[in-house]
Amino acid sequence: MKARYELYYWPSIQGRGEFVRLAFEEAGVPYVDVARLPVKQGGGVRAMRKLLEGAGPGLAPFAPPFLKVGDVLLGHTANILLYLGPRLGLVPDDEESRLAAHQLQLSVTDFVAEIHDTHHPIASSLYYEDQRSAAKKRAALFRKERLPKFLGYFEQELERSGGAHFMGASISYVDLSIFQVIEGLRYAFPNAMGHAERHAPNLAALAGAVAARPRIAAYLASPRRLPWSEEDIFRHYPELDAKR
Repeated sequence: MKARYELYYWPSIQGRGEFVRLAFEEAGVPYVDVARLPVKQGGGVRAMRKLLEGAGPGLAPFAPPFLKVGDVLLGHTANILLYLGPRLGLVPDDEESRLAAHQLQLSVTDFVAEIHDTHHPIASSLYYEDQRSAAKKRAALFRKERLPKFLGYFEQELERSGGAHFMGASISYVDLSIFQVIEGLRYAFPNAMGHAERHAPNLAALAGAVAARPRIAAYLASPRRLPWSEEDIFRHYPELDAKR
């Protein structure tokens, strides 16, 4: 029997669950986005809570996304992709390549956390309006220091791999994740990215190539791809973006 992949994430935002969705979509592998199912079909946020309550010691993830495959229950985006990569054909077979891909994905995780903290630098539990002043300072430093540093690192690693894909000749889940980050940054910081991308031509080309892949293009045009919003990780607040 084929594995039944059940993805658990918040139903109204792309968030960190989108990195996992993109892997399934590119691979053309069916998956169940549980929280988006009607409650009558066992879906909704309640389904996530119920699963966590029934998890054994050490098996309950801290927060979504998490993935259930039979008796396997995994949390953390990078950990989920480490598991899915070889099963979906989105990473080379050898251990060295799998670990290299995981290392890059962990750097993506760090990058995403810093992007999130530009609009919530004090606490996630507070509204953006309650920390607007701190967000302006955090975003200014992010645009000046952290954005070019992260993009420069990924640009360098992509160039070392040949410039087309991070993991050799074939697309990997790292390529898909970088596409998501680039697109999210273009939404959140259009002015800053307009400048920064000139120094990262390989990343820009990769994002365009991923968007044009048949399955990804079909997904992006479908209602399964939720729109960007100011309830998500990537948020566009004009006062946080640079004007050039």
